[in-house]
Amino acid sequence: MSDVKPVLLLTGASRGIGHATVKLFQERGWRLLTVSRHSSELCGWPGAKDSHIQADLENLEGIADLAAQVRGRLADGRLHALVNNAGISSKGPEGRRLGVMETDAALWTKVLNVNLVSTALLARALMPELEQARGSIVNVTSIAGSRVHPFAGVAYAASKAALAALTREMAHEFGGRGVRANAIAPGEIGTSILSEGTDELVAEEVPMRRLGTPREVAETIYFLCSEASSYVNGSEVHINGGQHV
Repeated sequence: MSDVKPVLLLTGASRGIGHATVKLFQERGWRLLTVSRHSSELCGWPGAKDSHIQADLENLEGIADLAAQVRGRLADGRLHALVNNAGISSKGPEGRRLGVMETDAALWTKVLNVNLVSTALLARALMPELEQARGSIVNVTSIAGSRVHPFAGVAYAASKAALAALTREMAHEFGGRGVRANAIAPGEIGTSILSEGTDELVAEEVPMRRLGTPREVAETIYFLCSEASSYVNGSEVHINGGQHV
């Protein structure tokens, strides 16, 4: 039996859901490769320096180099899971959401490149390695992709709705290659970047009357990357305490 650990590539790893996911997969014996636009100095887990790749996903021309760096770190040419967690939500003054009239072409391009287009291009570039491992792709969408949210701007919401559609397309196209694609759609999760007014929103709109935890999200990501979900493909799992109902 091979003693090679399964490998997870996670984008957007420096905080919140990404950080919790790294910790959980490490606890369960996976090898981690992480990507963010920040250096490894902001990533507080064992082995972060050696496992981290600094890259800005807004720059689509850099995807080929990022994929080459990942490929060079795989011991046997297999990538068992790709979790596309990186995402940006631009805000106005004092954290105000930006609507259509306040969102120019440059901001649309920035948000869509990071939240959507880079996701497709990274999966495309690493498909041989995912196929070799019969791997799993997990895209992180949002409750804002299916309803107007008081804190999420129009570009972010549109990018997450499109990412849900992209997940379905990936599941359809990649399933025959043995690669599954699913999404998770978090609601109000207790991270360091919560907007003012979240407590009131949770009290009024979340049936469970509490925030979710990054660990709860990470557990769902782990399930979708594990053999326990081997026949789950093309799904979007809501993690929001019933906020979507």
